Amino acid sequence: MTKAVRVLLDATAIPRDLGGVGRYVHQLAGELDARDDVELVIVGQSHDRERLRAAAPASRILALRARWSARPLRLLWEQLGLPGLARRVGAEVIHSPHYTLPLRSPVPVVVTLHDATFFSHPELHSPLKRRFFRSWIRLAVRRAAVAVAPSAATAEEVARHVGRRPAHEVVAFHGVDLERFRRPSAAETAALRESLGLPERWIAFLGTVEPRKNVAALVRAVAALPAALRPALVIAGAPGWDEETGALVAALPADVDVRLLGYLPIEQLPPLLGGATVFAYPSLGEGFGLPVLEAMACGAPVLTTRELALPEVGGDAVEYTGTGSAQIEGALRRLLEDPALRERLAAAGPPRAAEFTWAASAEAHARAFRLAAEGAR
Repeated sequence: MTKAVRVLLDATAIPRDLGGVGRYVHQLAGELDARDDVELVIVGQSHDRERLRAAAPASRILALRARWSARPLRLLWEQLGLPGLARRVGAEVIHSPHYTLPLRSPVPVVVTLHDATFFSHPELHSPLKRRFFRSWIRLAVRRAAVAVAPSAATAEEVARHVGRRPAHEVVAFHGVDLERFRRPSAAETAALRESLGLPERWIAFLGTVEPRKNVAALVRAVAALPAALRPALVIAGAPGWDEETGALVAALPADVDVRLLGYLPIEQLPPLLGGATVFAYPSLGEGFGLPVLEAMACGAPVLTTRELALPEVGGDAVEYTGTGSAQIEGALRRLLEDPALRERLAAAGPPRAAEFTWAASAEAHARAFRLAAEGAR
């Protein structure tokens, strides 16, 4: 039997509300926890300790002291405290799952680079965020023993913009929890409608409301649909730095029904997605596109774009559109007027989604950890 690699997983960047990166870390931890070739030690925020313990019951869970929890201090701890922790727990590899990494480490570091839109679409990020992540991506490519990317498109974009490739790189697609993300029953959909006060028909969007997600264009597209054809637009996701969408929604005519629901607990997502007439995700650029995968798993007819990694996820099981509001409106109109097309997409989504598993993602990460550890030896 191959000796297990002891990996220190730094989960301290994960916020209380588990968005895409949070679900990636938790799902990955659960799959790695069950493997014989990885011995996992996880350090996270104190508020996340019980969730991490539930996700990875066989792993050792450590909590970051509260005084380090604010973002600037957490980044300082990453440089000063994480390397020392790696020594104390006997780690052979550190996994930094969110761009940044300790620059001086006693053991090799595997870093996950989620997307390259800080280079390819700089106008979609705040100046501070753009400068921060561009710098860290460049440092990660130079310093990491292995870089993990969630798609081939991301790996290629990082190499193109940074001008070099990492020492080693591994593409590890995200997965989907098919026990949770599945076709909802009629009763589950009805319960969601009642709890959120939703109408019978809605177009769903899921994701952080930020310029990269192109939510304002989606709002304009829905508003331009004929009134007799137009469902409500239900936008679920934490507010980001997008200032346009809220103002646009506030100025809509009374007959255009757009709901900004904010962050929803994960239990409500399957009926929100699977109960939708259409799931629309008109992003301007994705390193992977987890909401598209989860919507497909729930049997939603999915409309998305061909930007960056999204075709790697959707394949032939989704409908594609351009990113302009007129293009999105036209694609929505086709879907809303064609029940047979919606049924075909709804049927194609679950088998396509089933090709993406967290077990396969964990296998790719375990390969990255072995590459890093063997390089050090």
